[in-house]
Amino acid sequence: MVDGKITLLTDGGRSQNGGMRWSTKGDKLLYGSTRRNGADRDVYLMDPLQPQKDKLVLELAGGGWGVNDWSPDDKSFILGEYVSVNESKLWLVDIATGTKTKISPESKDPLVFGGAVFSKDGKSIYLSTDLDNEFNYLAKMDLATKKITPITKSIPWNISNYDLSPDGTKMIFSTNEAGLSKVYMLNTLTNQYEAIKEIPSGSVGGFEWHENGKDIAYNYSTAASSSDIYVFNIVSRKTERWTESELGGLVSSQLNDAKLIKWKSFDGTEISGFHYKPATKFTGKRPVIIVMHGGPEGQSTPGFQGRNNYYLNELGIAIIYPNVRGSTGYGKSFVKMDNGYLRENSVKDIGALLDWIALQPDLDASRVMTMGGSYGGYMALACAVHYSDRIKCSNDIVGISSFTTFLKNTESYRRDLRRVEYGDEQDPKMYEFLEKISPLNNVGKIKIPMFIVQGGNDPRVPRTEASQMAAALKANNVPVWYLEAKDEGHGFRKKTNSDFQFYSTILFVKKYLLEIE
Repeated sequence: MVDGKITLLTDGGRSQNGGMRWSTKGDKLLYGSTRRNGADRDVYLMDPLQPQKDKLVLELAGGGWGVNDWSPDDKSFILGEYVSVNESKLWLVDIATGTKTKISPESKDPLVFGGAVFSKDGKSIYLSTDLDNEFNYLAKMDLATKKITPITKSIPWNISNYDLSPDGTKMIFSTNEAGLSKVYMLNTLTNQYEAIKEIPSGSVGGFEWHENGKDIAYNYSTAASSSDIYVFNIVSRKTERWTESELGGLVSSQLNDAKLIKWKSFDGTEISGFHYKPATKFTGKRPVIIVMHGGPEGQSTPGFQGRNNYYLNELGIAIIYPNVRGSTGYGKSFVKMDNGYLRENSVKDIGALLDWIALQPDLDASRVMTMGGSYGGYMALACAVHYSDRIKCSNDIVGISSFTTFLKNTESYRRDLRRVEYGDEQDPKMYEFLEKISPLNNVGKIKIPMFIVQGGNDPRVPRTEASQMAAALKANNVPVWYLEAKDEGHGFRKKTNSDFQFYSTILFVKKYLLEIE
């Protein structure tokens, strides 16, 4: 019966539930949950019409597990094990017995195997891997022999999205080419593929085939348009736009596209990012906001700026989104370049960006602000430590102020996953290093105004990371604004809270970057 009511299917408590995957038949779902002990992510089977009868399928150790895909006969599923951005594994699980069998090959070096989907006959799976390659490519594995056949290995970019047609004879996929998506169509019978030139470059994803096998829905956005749904017909080669999102009074034709920029860092490594220029009505050298992504294995891509258009169009501030070492999308060697003891090399990439800004005739190197969320918040704090003489102010949003206290207090289901990336603080040598580089322990070097934003219920980066940093800055008589929403988690989601955060940030920018009241 359709009654429009919302029914809670999980416990609604402190356990983390997600990664839902519907069965091929569409009557059941598998999902991951930390309900057993709050640390390990197990797999459960549920009939949504009878949620009280959900069943534990697989008890696991660790928080990096997730269901990839059901088999066509709904008797088994592919289970992914995420160890780090550089390592993931695949397992085949029998639903009736709960038996799991590792299907990704053994290797002494970390390898990535992910995004697995079953072929139509259930005898093979399609997956992405960096086996014997710098980038993640599309491949096919025969489940009987475990033989892996590369498909897109010759493309020197990561495969980012793909979806198999209902009859299994075609697959649409996209590559991430320095942050821009390029879309291809694969003939699964021949493993031959070609670019779909009718879909322009931009941020493209969320592919979904219609059951007719001819229409493909996808999301598409650019700097001039927010994310909308389009449908591409493979027979007519025509695209139809299904939605037109509200731009809040902005005129699409007046919004500047992002420009890909590149610069050399301290060790000669090439770093890139995206530069948004302010409206043409502003003349002279423009102030700059550097926005750093989280992860650290995230990637900034050129997309719609939303509220940030206020900085561009009303305040005349340029925005730069750098993809420092450790970012994904540029090969597995690049991702590893900030691991462990190399952590601060990514901060030096921002120092090199400051050098680049100083050489630009339209940018004002004397008026630069750094901003970032989560790991990007750490980067904002670290830049304040290292470059207080080169930047005017900084905005840390749910950021890490001390790696050791962060690893101690983050939710247990995430702790081991973060140790792989940042370093294991249980090792005395690593503990000493993490203490040495943590912004909290270098607060005396920060001389610029700081705006710290935090959610009171953040399970990822606990509020203590923000409160201890704010207290230390205040004790040193450094101007610090502190904003905490008691009813938010890892970033503000409620409109009233996000509005307040945005307006507060504008006031901070005007006061300390632009020096206007």
